Order: sequence, then C-alpha cells, then structure tokens
Amino acid sequence: MATTAAGDRYLTLDTVRGVAVLGILLLNIIAFSMPMPAYFNPAAYGGAEGADLAVWFGNFVLFDGKMRGLFSFLFGASTLLVIDRATAKGESAAKVHYARMVWLLVFGLIHLWLIWWGDILNNYALMGMLAFFFRNARVKTLLIIGCILLVFQFLVSAFIPFTVAMAQAAPGNHGLREALVAFERGFGQPAPAWLAEQVAIYRGDWWGITVERFKEAAWGPIAAIFQYGWETLAYMLFGMAAFRNGMLTGQWERRRYWRWVAIGFGIGIPVYVALALWMIRSDFALVPVTAATMVFTVPFRPLMIMGWASLIVLLMRPGGTLTARLAAAGRMAFTNYLMTSLICTFIFYGWGLGWYGELSRAEVYLVVLGVWVLILLWSKPWLERFAYGPLEWLWRSLSRGRPQAMAGGALLKG
Repeated sequence: MATTAAGDRYLTLDTVRGVAVLGILLLNIIAFSMPMPAYFNPAAYGGAEGADLAVWFGNFVLFDGKMRGLFSFLFGASTLLVIDRATAKGESAAKVHYARMVWLLVFGLIHLWLIWWGDILNNYALMGMLAFFFRNARVKTLLIIGCILLVFQFLVSAFIPFTVAMAQAAPGNHGLREALVAFERGFGQPAPAWLAEQVAIYRGDWWGITVERFKEAAWGPIAAIFQYGWETLAYMLFGMAAFRNGMLTGQWERRRYWRWVAIGFGIGIPVYVALALWMIRSDFALVPVTAATMVFTVPFRPLMIMGWASLIVLLMRPGGTLTARLAAAGRMAFTNYLMTSLICTFIFYGWGLGWYGELSRAEVYLVVLGVWVLILLWSKPWLERFAYGPLEWLWRSLSRGRPQAMAGGALLKG
C-alpha cells in the first residue's frame, strides 16, 4: 500500500488528518452556533425531534469524539515523526519538540481567549509536553500506559453523573444544588431565561463576548488537564504506537485493516446506539446524558477511532482527486482548524452575521458543507505554490527562531 506523497511525507497521515479536520466540525458546529449544553444534549437547544434528532443520533453514534480522537492520534504520530527527524538530523529533539509545544500553547491560548471557547490546541500542547517522555517506549508499553490513562479518565468522568445523582437526591444541600445548576448548564436543559441570556451575549459585540468567555475560560487550560487530559494523552500514545507499528503509515496488510474496521464498528456502533436510545427514552435527563456521553463511551471510543482510521486508509486512493485534496487539507490542518473558527464565529457571533441560536440542529450542517468545500478547494492549490500552510509556516518559523522558506510547493496529484 502506497504511503508517501511528495518528499518524505506519509500520505496516509495527511489523509487521515484531513478527514479528521473536516469531521471535527460536525460536532464543533453546535458549539459555534448554540449555547453550550446543546453540544451534549439536543433537548437543550436546536431541536430534538425529526431531522434534528436524526442528525444528533447519527453524529453521536458515528462521529462524536471519534474525529477529535483521530486528531489526537495523528498529533501523537506527528509528534513522534518530528522527534525522529530531528534526531536523524543531529538536532536536539527536546529543543525542537518543546519549542513547538510552547508556541502551540501560545496559539491555543489566543484561540481560546480571543476567538472561541472550544479550543483544543492548548490541551494538545500541554499533553504533548508529557508525550515526549514516551518517545522511546515500545509499542506494547505505549498501549498499556494509554489504557491505564483511560481508566483514570473513566473514573474522573464518573464523578459528574455521580454528583448529579447525589444533588438530585438531596435538593436541600446548597453546595450540591450549585453543582447541579452548573452541570445543567453544561449538559442538561437549563432554564429558558439562562439560554436567552447566552444567545444575547453571543449576538453582541466582540468585546462583550470576549469578556464573558474569559470569565469562563481564564483557567480552562488548567482544569482541562484534570478533566480530559488523561484521554488526550492516551490517544497521543495510541497514535505513537500506531505510527511505530505501521498502522498509520499504511504498512499493514489490507485484511488487517479490515479486521479493525470490523472490530471497531462491530463493537462500538451497537454500544453507541444503546447509549443514544437510553438518552432518548429518558427524555435526555441529566444523569443518562452525563453518564452516556462522558463515562460509558470512554472504553469504546478508541475502538471506533481505530475503525475510522483503518477505513480511511482502505478507502484512500493515492493519485486520486479526493485523496489529494484531503491530504492537502491534512497538511494544512493547523491553518484549517483555526480558519474554521474564524469563519464560524463570523457567521454566528454578533461581531459578524449574528446567526447565533438562529438555525436548527439540522440546518447548521449547511454551514458545515460550505466550510468543507472551501477547505477542499483552497488547500491543494495553496500547497502547489507554497511549502507550508500560512499558520504552519508561522508556527514552524517561531519554533525554529527564524523565518522558514515558503516557496517550493509540492505537487499533489489528482
């Protein structure tokens, strides 16, 4: 199976990353366009019947967490690739790696505090700093440690529905009641007055949105380390293992990829369907939603991620038009991820078109389709002219301490 594109790049890594950067918008679009609880709970906002419910169901079963997981897998693999190349050139792998992570953290914080509350780059940077210590670990060791981290993630996440259940059982407890209100605003069906207040904020000007976001996200990166950093680091280690054993570089036999498609989807889809039905039958009550989305998915999500990665590798066609455009989108994933935030906040926030809270859950996917088309149309022509995406160039230049050559784009066939 062909693995390389131009130069020494791995076509499989770029293509899987391209699918991930497109796919992650399937979930993020809800966080761009509606109040926070709508991301987890369709009954909170955006519609939970008919087409809206069908869209939520399909996203939860097939994409929720899986695209972010693919992104994390690819981050781990790419981190290892950068370290290996630095070592091969006689450079300090630690210096190269930590310079990249520090600047990624800067970009992530700017994105988080000034553009959009859903940034993942800051968490990638912080967890990536820890991933460096596993650069020489064996594949088996990476997998074992990753599984241990997921156990911690399961236990930390279980605290949420446990606390909700306790609060609901003791309505007179002031401290638990405050926690319940906070969880309602993150996962439940908050009061209409609070939802209206959120819509008003995000239909306001940039400064008002930024002030409100900073109140919520000022210490978000620290909290995120303990809330979901375990899972992020686990996925990075799994990605490093998948790079080392040839899975993410297209070196496995096709039947081995098909086996993982069968395992990942054969186990994962029935579990996710059962969890989705549980939430629907409970009318999206808070305990089922928090338990299903945050806890019971933890052991099964990696299987679905492996299934997706394997399917993408199987379906990609070196030299094909779509593969070339997806690979280009993947090579420019950093630029495309941040560009997506700028486009979507312009569409939905008050400093732009102000469509926040206007579209239903199904309708927002017209925006997703438009952004996908834009990414696929512009990434390949850019890379035929330039060596890097614009923000990839800036990140590399800052990390290296000097401007990098931009000319000399690689020909992407198809």
